[in-house]
Amino acid sequence: MKNIRHIFFDLDNTLWDHRKNAKITLEQLFKKYQIQEKYHFTFEDFHVKYEEINVHLWDLIRDGEIDKDYLRTHRFHDTFLHFSLDNFELAQIFENQFLDEIIAYNELVDGSLELLEYLESKNYQLHIISNGFHEVTHRKIDGSGIRKYMKTVTSADDVNVRKPNPIIFEYSLKKANAEKSESILIGDDWIADVKGAQNFGMDVIFFDALSENKTEEGLITVQKLEEIRNYL
Repeated sequence: MKNIRHIFFDLDNTLWDHRKNAKITLEQLFKKYQIQEKYHFTFEDFHVKYEEINVHLWDLIRDGEIDKDYLRTHRFHDTFLHFSLDNFELAQIFENQFLDEIIAYNELVDGSLELLEYLESKNYQLHIISNGFHEVTHRKIDGSGIRKYMKTVTSADDVNVRKPNPIIFEYSLKKANAEKSESILIGDDWIADVKGAQNFGMDVIFFDALSENKTEEGLITVQKLEEIRNYL
C-alpha cells in the first residue's frame, strides 16, 4: 500500500483490550458488593447478560438512537433487572466505579505494542479514532503507554457523533492534516469501522478479532495484529 502515510486505529478491542479489562473490573466490583452472596446469581451469568446488553446499547449509540447518558443509566440497571434485582442506586455505583476502575487495568490486545513500534519505524503517522467517551479514551491511552505513538486522538465526544458517521472521519483527518488517499483505518467493528470507512471513501483493514468470518472482495482482513505487517 504505497501511498499510505497516515494510519488511524480504533481503540477498544483493536489496541486496548476492553473485553479483558472490563471483565476483570466487573469481577472485582461483583465481589466487592457481594452480589452472589446477597442476590444469588453468579458472576459468569451476570457477565454474559451484561455483555449482551452493553453491546446492544453501544450499537444503539452508534446508530444515533440513544445517547451516552441513556447507556450509562441503563446498562447495569437493565442487567440487574434481568436477575430480578431492582436497585438503581447499586447500578449507578457500578456504573461510576466501573469507569473509574477499568483504567487501572491496561491490558493491550496481543501484538499491539510490537505493531505500533513497527509502524513507527516505517515512519507512518499514527492516530486514534474512538467511539468511546472523551475522558475514558484519554485515560486508557495514557494508562496503557501508547500515547507516545499517537500524533492525534479523536473521541466521539469531540464531535458528538460516532463512527460510522462520516463527520468523525472528516474531523479526524482534518485534525491530522491527512488526505483520504493517504490514510487507512484499522478496526474491529464491521459497521462502525469497516462500513464507516468505506462509505467515507477511506481504505480499511478489518481486524476480525472474534472470527466473525465476514468477507468482502478486495477487503483486507486479519485475525492477528501481527498480520498487518504484510500490508504496511
